[in-house]
Amino acid sequence: MQLGIKHGLAVLAIAALPTTWVMAQVNDYGVTPALLAWVQGQWGEAAKARVEAWPKAMQETNQLQPDELEKLIRANDFFNQVRWLSDQEHWAKEDYWATPIETLATNAGDCEDFSIGKYFTLHYTQLDPNKLRITYVKALEYNQAHMVLAYYPSPSAEPLILDNINKTILPASQRTDLFPIYSFNGDGLWLAKSRDKKLTGDSEKSLPQWREVNERMLREAAIE
Repeated sequence: MQLGIKHGLAVLAIAALPTTWVMAQVNDYGVTPALLAWVQGQWGEAAKARVEAWPKAMQETNQLQPDELEKLIRANDFFNQVRWLSDQEHWAKEDYWATPIETLATNAGDCEDFSIGKYFTLHYTQLDPNKLRITYVKALEYNQAHMVLAYYPSPSAEPLILDNINKTILPASQRTDLFPIYSFNGDGLWLAKSRDKKLTGDSEKSLPQWREVNERMLREAAIE
């Protein structure tokens, strides 16, 4: 992840774009036959197969109706299969947040891409999105910015952390290698030290990378 801590602090006054408008406008988990054909044309047959596996995995989860912990494990494992690649190497950009389709099609991503993929997977598999927050942290052992997905069983509960560095889902108290800074989801943005106090919900002045991910997902869903 190329987003620096100072840059992260600079955007603490912005919020996340609500994802309900995205989720309400896609069918088949957003993976339509037209989208699969487009993926194949852009990245080849192997890319199409990787993307096609995503809705199949989510459909299986919904059919099995597992408990929430099992849903977390399934989403975490699915996106942790993807290889890590820096944005500079991958997209020739300092910081690029990919859609789940882009991540799977290219079989590469970094921490924010994995967190976004897990977030939407859990959203699609009927886990309450209010329990999920994409969380901006500092990875202390690497002395660099990092992003994980946090799951709160209840508003006051200790969150569980879904990560690509340590791929085991653990309570936040056991992730002493991470220093949380802020978190966000489709409804707003919170400081780590005041998680019950939403900073803002103004989606029009939101984190631009998050807004752009949602906009690209809509464009993907509209491919014919």
